[in-house]
Amino acid sequence: MSESELWSGPELWTGLGLFVPLQARMSGKVPAFVSGISIDTRTVQPGDLFFAIKGENNDGHDYVAAAFEKGAAAAVIDEAHANDLHGAGSLYVVQDVLQAMVRLGRAARARSTAGIVAVTGSVGKTSTKEALRVVLSRFGQTHASAASYNNHWGVPLTLARLPREAQYGVFEIGMNHAGEITPLVDMVRPHVAIVTTIAPVHLQHFGSVDAIADAKAEIFSGLEPNGVAIIHRDVAQFGRLREAAQAATSGNVWSFGKHETADARLVSVTRAGSGSQVVANVLGRELSYFVGAPGAHLAMNSLAVLLAAHAFSLDLDEAAAALADFVAPAGRGQSLSLRVGDGAFTLIDESYNANPASMRAALTLLGQTPVAPNGRRIAVLGDMLELGPAAADLHRELASAIEAAHIDMVFGAGPMTKHLFDALPARLQARWAPASAGLTDAVIEAVGAGDAIMIKGSNGSRMAPIVAALKDRYTQPAQDEDALC
Repeated sequence: MSESELWSGPELWTGLGLFVPLQARMSGKVPAFVSGISIDTRTVQPGDLFFAIKGENNDGHDYVAAAFEKGAAAAVIDEAHANDLHGAGSLYVVQDVLQAMVRLGRAARARSTAGIVAVTGSVGKTSTKEALRVVLSRFGQTHASAASYNNHWGVPLTLARLPREAQYGVFEIGMNHAGEITPLVDMVRPHVAIVTTIAPVHLQHFGSVDAIADAKAEIFSGLEPNGVAIIHRDVAQFGRLREAAQAATSGNVWSFGKHETADARLVSVTRAGSGSQVVANVLGRELSYFVGAPGAHLAMNSLAVLLAAHAFSLDLDEAAAALADFVAPAGRGQSLSLRVGDGAFTLIDESYNANPASMRAALTLLGQTPVAPNGRRIAVLGDMLELGPAAADLHRELASAIEAAHIDMVFGAGPMTKHLFDALPARLQARWAPASAGLTDAVIEAVGAGDAIMIKGSNGSRMAPIVAALKDRYTQPAQDEDALC
């Protein structure tokens, strides 16, 4: 078997359902094997199997020829396009391309002997997934979701990419509506399921935070026999989460938090250079360790990571030491030093998404970020979306968090953020604009040496272009230079 082999030709026949009558058929030569799975021709590698998924804006069938030009070994297409694409290359023709990918994902899970972790929660899914990837990689080959591939196509895609040799797998599972997690976790079938926290996110689609908790608790329904559920002890919905978990796990429920009864209890967290120094009591053992990215929220979720490591009988000291290698993902607290004039400023990129809980955590982090004697802490904030009728109040209530963090200057973008902007003292109001594009030039002009600037908003608020503009305008100093020099 080739080292680059992900799926052999015979395995694909079975995994895609070609042995099931009327489910699928082959057009062209059967590849000996494929070395990867792709749904995007921009990232297709030679030897990949390309799934022609139909998205909201694009149809993958329009890009099959491009996939073969980039070296794809085969493509999965539907019957409706079979005649038009005949002769393009090795084609697996199916009734539904997405469902074929789901079948292949299930086949990957069935053949795998890896220890599997699934992560959900209102906040912190991706950073916790990344911390798990870093820690588990210390102990064996680890496969994890790319970016935030946590939905109806992201989960089966990640599963289909699971190498047979992997010893650990980490899967992020998200949702916008009740009932969405159940079919996803049914594919993943984790040995460990983590709920990072519960917060008023996607309130537009739920009647209450309790309803959000119930939807997140669906993750326990897919646990393997004798699986372990890990829950944030400090959330108000802990009781209902624990009840759901106990029904699925026969009592294998562990908790983390500041609460005195938590199985993994956060004793202290202190900002230390580029990260945080953490003291915790984990299952009766006191541990002191460094997390490679700053923020109390990351330190808190590191406790869930250590509990997951313990569930696989891994050494806690080594697992804790591995957390020093963790860095915040782009858009989720990633910190950069950028040169301006004869100095530099710190950019905290929180542009990927936002909700009231993550916004407060990000503001706290900004408040703890060192600045030069004359430096300022600048917050550039966009709308938090999908909050329903409470949206205006939830934005307005952030004013107290901004003042508590001793923020010096606030830029705001979007109609909901206007409620927050108007609630701030005039001394903090830098500029508000109807959309993020209206802030870019002003933010670039405002930032100076010794400052710390944090940019955050829901993905639909399009705050990432401001981050990109700052990176384009200012260069990144060498790693050994001080961001506040």
